This record gives sequence, C-alpha cells and structure tokens, in this order.
Amino acid sequence: MTYAETLDFLYNRLAAFHRIGNAAYKPGLDTSLALSHAFGDPHAGLRCIHVGGTNGKGSTAHTVAAILSAAGYKTGLYTSPHLLDFAERIRIDGAPVPHSYVVDFVERFHNMHCNCDPSFFELATVMAFDYFATENVDFAVIEVGLGGRLDSTNIITPLVAAVTNISMDHTAILGGTLAEIAAEKAGIFKHGVPAIVGESVPETVPVFTRRAAEVGTEVVFADKAGEIVDYKLRPDSIEYETRTFGSLSGELCGDCQVKNTATVLEIVKALRAQGVVIPDEAVRKGFSKVCELTGLAGRWMTVSGSPLTICDTGHNPGAWQYLGPRLAAIPGHKHIVLGFVGDKDIDHILDYLPADAHYYFVQPSTPRAAKACDVAAKARERGLLGLSYNTVAEGYNAAHAAVTQYGGMIYVGGSTFVVADFLALR
Repeated sequence: MTYAETLDFLYNRLAAFHRIGNAAYKPGLDTSLALSHAFGDPHAGLRCIHVGGTNGKGSTAHTVAAILSAAGYKTGLYTSPHLLDFAERIRIDGAPVPHSYVVDFVERFHNMHCNCDPSFFELATVMAFDYFATENVDFAVIEVGLGGRLDSTNIITPLVAAVTNISMDHTAILGGTLAEIAAEKAGIFKHGVPAIVGESVPETVPVFTRRAAEVGTEVVFADKAGEIVDYKLRPDSIEYETRTFGSLSGELCGDCQVKNTATVLEIVKALRAQGVVIPDEAVRKGFSKVCELTGLAGRWMTVSGSPLTICDTGHNPGAWQYLGPRLAAIPGHKHIVLGFVGDKDIDHILDYLPADAHYYFVQPSTPRAAKACDVAAKARERGLLGLSYNTVAEGYNAAHAAVTQYGGMIYVGGSTFVVADFLALR
C-alpha cells in the first residue's frame, strides 16, 4: 500500500468521526482492548499522562509534552484531530510518525485478520501506542478523543489523569448537563492515580470528588491550588509568577491559557512527586517554546503580521467565551472568516462574536460542514453581517482583498476544519 492508499482506508473505509460525526462514535473499550491485545498490548508498558476535558486539552497535552522533551525525555504525544496530515496526531519530540510506519501498521492490521471492527479513532489510538512502544519512549502524553470513560484511549493506566474543564459540547453523546458531561470525563480517573481538574464549578466539583473517592484517589483542583501568583497578558505571550517554578513566559496566549497553565503545573508537580526529574528550566523552556518543541498549531496563531492574520481552532461556546472578547479587543476593523460543522452549538457561539466586524461565512471541506448560507442566516438574526462563500479559500481571498484595500485584520476560525483548509492555502 502507498501512504495515499493507507489514508484512503483510514478515512473512508473506517467509521471516522471527522467525516460522519456521532455515527462514528463507538462507546466501550472492548474493541480497543482486543485490537491492542492483537498487537501485543503495547499500551501496557507505557508511562502515560492522560489529558481530557472539553477545551484546552490539546494545549495542555502539548505543553506537558514540551516540558518533558525539554527535560531530556523521549516523549510521545498523541492528539486529535490533525490539521494537514494524519501523521501530526502521533509525534515523538515534535516529529510526526513516519508515513512508512503508518503504512506498515495498517498492513499488519490487515494481515493479522483481527476479529474486531475498529473505528478510525480506535485503530489510530492503538497505532500510537504501538509506535511509542516500538520507539521505547520514556513518556507518552495521551489526549482523550471524546468524553473519557468510554474513549478508546482509556485502556491505559497513567501516571497522572487530568481533566482541563467542562463545557457544553457533544451533548448528544456525553449528556445534556455539565454534571453528566463531567461524569463521562471523570471516567479517566483510576485507583491510586493522581487526578487533576483544571476548573472547579459548582455543578462539576461534586462529580469529580465523588468519582475520585470511588476509585481510591484524590483530586486536585488546579484553579484553587494557588500555584499561579500573578500573570500579565502581553501581545505575544503571558508572563507568570508562580510559587514553585518562579517566573515563566508562556508562548500560548489568551485568558483561557492561564487556566491551562495552572493545570499543566499541577501535572508537573504530580510527576515530580512520583520521582520524575523535571528541572525548573525545563518547565520554562516547555512553556516558552511549546510550538517549536511539539509542532502545535492553530491556537491563536498569528499567520501574518501584514495584514495581521490570526487563526484559532476554537469551536464551541466554552472556547468562544474567551475568543469573542479577545477578538473584540483588537483595535481597527475586523474581517472574520467563519465556518462550522453542523453538530456544534452555533447559536450560542454567535452570541460571543463582535458586531462591529465584517463576516465571510464559509463552508469547510468536510461532509459534516454547516452550510455557509445557513450560518449567515443565523448570524443576521444577531446583527452579524457578511456574505457567504462555498469554500474557505474563497472567503479568505475576499477578506484579504478587502483588508488590502481598506485596512484592518483577518481572523479565520469557527472549526478545526476551517483552520485546516486555511493553512492548506499557505
């Protein structure tokens, strides 16, 4: 098989959430356990850090991986979704898995005639475990795909389990209240494994506390731990003063990153308590160079300074409660290239968007895409005005032409798929 043929199998012949949405979700761990067993249970020997949550889990996982790499450890990182290439999902010290390994793994899967029918994510997860075990990584940072309790990554027993936050997303699968969603995400807590929660809110604190007691562990709420003494938002960084680690400069910007940082620091402290040597200098380097060390992209990412062009993959109300005010605070006229997938809470997201902007409503290249004209109609009801475009490229080109003539800045977002289509243009 070629790499292109392998991707065709992964994307189009397996149930894939990024293509068909909720229909691809296969709750339960039986298939993942059977598949991993067929490959020799590669997950069993890995020293993992498990990161779940509604928002911020990708930034948190990348930052933890950056810190471990900076400390000199060979560090695997498994995240989803990817932006441009499947190989981005599986990295060691920032380097994507070789295409040849992806091909070889899928060929081995075909040849073993495993008596299981995995989804795209189940097969990709075991591929990551197999690659990390083959390469003998020191640590593997594993991001939960969806939920936690029944997510295929939950076959691991990690050194630390963290849940960044809880907000309303994937409600058709995870539940219609914050407490119900928290119960699913708290399913990654395990006996004796330190549990960390990034945000404490009244609806979810009892859920996390109860789950920790049930499995025999303790939970730390990072936002109550007091590790961050002070912070200052800069145009291209966040400067932190901390109790344990001194001064830190965070490359990832935005108010939401302060809560992610608190979570990361509690993860580091939990690892140190288990004897993992992580110097303060490695923590500083990890925060200041997370994109370079891990390949992270699409988080309030400045793509161009002239004209100022920023993209972000935030795609639910929990993310937009931070993105909306940050966009509104940028001086000058804003040209916003915006698109969504159809299963998102578009109505509540639009409530966070600035009215004093011109909009370019686009349709990302995925079967799950919300039609640009439908998004535009919902936006008009809230006084958000603009034209509809069939593709991200058409919308961005129109925005760029307008900015070139009249000035202002460009923002591209609303969905990971929108950002992926945009970055593919460059």
